[in-house]
Amino acid sequence: MVEANGVCVGTAESRRPPHVAMLVTPGMGHLIPLAELAKRLAARHGVTATLLTFASTASATQRAFLASLPPSISALSLPPVDLSDLAPDAAIETLMSEECVRLVPALTAVLSELRETTRLVAFVADLFGADSFEAAVAAGVPRRYLFFPTNLLGLTLIMHLPELDATVPGEFRDLAEPIRLPGCVPVPGKDILAPLQDKSNPSYRWMVHHGKRYLDADAILVNSFDAVEPDAIAALRVPKPGRPPVYNIGPLIQTNAASPAPRAACLDWLDRQPPKSVIFVSFGSGGSLPREQMHELALGLELSGQRFLWVVRSPSDEGALNANYYDAESKKDPLAYLPDGFVERTKDVGLLVPSWAPQIKVLAHQATGGFLVHCGWNSVLEGLLHGVPMLAWPLFAEQRQNAVMLADGIGAAIRMPETKKKDEIAATVREIMVGKGKGAEVRAKVLELQKAAEEGLAEGGAATVALDEVVRRWI
Repeated sequence: MVEANGVCVGTAESRRPPHVAMLVTPGMGHLIPLAELAKRLAARHGVTATLLTFASTASATQRAFLASLPPSISALSLPPVDLSDLAPDAAIETLMSEECVRLVPALTAVLSELRETTRLVAFVADLFGADSFEAAVAAGVPRRYLFFPTNLLGLTLIMHLPELDATVPGEFRDLAEPIRLPGCVPVPGKDILAPLQDKSNPSYRWMVHHGKRYLDADAILVNSFDAVEPDAIAALRVPKPGRPPVYNIGPLIQTNAASPAPRAACLDWLDRQPPKSVIFVSFGSGGSLPREQMHELALGLELSGQRFLWVVRSPSDEGALNANYYDAESKKDPLAYLPDGFVERTKDVGLLVPSWAPQIKVLAHQATGGFLVHCGWNSVLEGLLHGVPMLAWPLFAEQRQNAVMLADGIGAAIRMPETKKKDEIAATVREIMVGKGKGAEVRAKVLELQKAAEEGLAEGGAATVALDEVVRRWI
């Protein structure tokens, strides 16, 4: 190495830690796994990161989460953009996609500055952010990756969308036969990704567009693991010209979550329950039920005779199932919407928690024996990693196709009947908790997948080796 003024030329840059910029499109379900990826990169490889968030999601919940992250991970909110020209009923997918495109100039400036102040080795965008690759190219970022926070079924569908768009006439929901994708469980048309259910809606065209843009990534990182989708990952590992390599690096679930002191009262309640006796009911950070379904669920839980811990959210007055997507705080007292007398009648077997509970701690508790889940992928992974059998009640986004995969594909869940009447709910809850047939099969399968997930995350495991391979390209 040539020396100048006693300093080795070229070493200053190499001594700086590699840095990654990560674009987070709206939703805690997008932010949490990307933050966990940043944590893993820091702990294992000494990589620092900047999480770039949208102004539209600057909620108290998000701010608290970002403040809890380690010093190796910084956060920066991109400037607000005007979306007032969009239709008042524009879908979430349209809002996120438009916001991303309109942020490209600001993002280019941010990435250019990060190139000056850090050793910026890569840019990672999540599933609605592929258009931001233009900013990374303009700023001269050497590598561009897509992070897909859900599963290989969802990724395979979106990557096949341009072809399906050209070959499938009419609406998916009207198809007589299910959609069959390489390595994936057949998915009935009515269960396909929600923004694809109306081809006249701009959100449909956006999803087709994203399917094309994904090909611009140097690689795609997926928050799934081989054992849960073995045939899908086998299909994606067969090289295909023009398709980026795909790496399963999951499950990435929230770790070291900041929790309020004192200890949540619901955990004290769980301490007093027998092992595996409680079904945990939660529809995620963004989901709410229509009032009628909320009533049937309450009465079904009561009829089941099973112990339950239910995170209750206010129903949406408009019946929108994703009413809390941008802000996870429930706006009204949710317990006021429950059936008359329900709270008093069930006080000895159930606990009702308004708006929020420490989900991972609940799932990890020995008293928890079942999980009534909306099938958001983060919650699914949390259930699998803690070996908790699931009762699938999907609401929006990709949750219906996740339910198909869980129930029909891998056998890690029982799906709630579509009609969602109290008697059906009661019977299904009893089956997942104590049933000798399907319930027993699901309970055994979940324990098998729990072991596989843990092995994949261990030293030398599949997920660890996959991430190591990606990082070798950076440093």
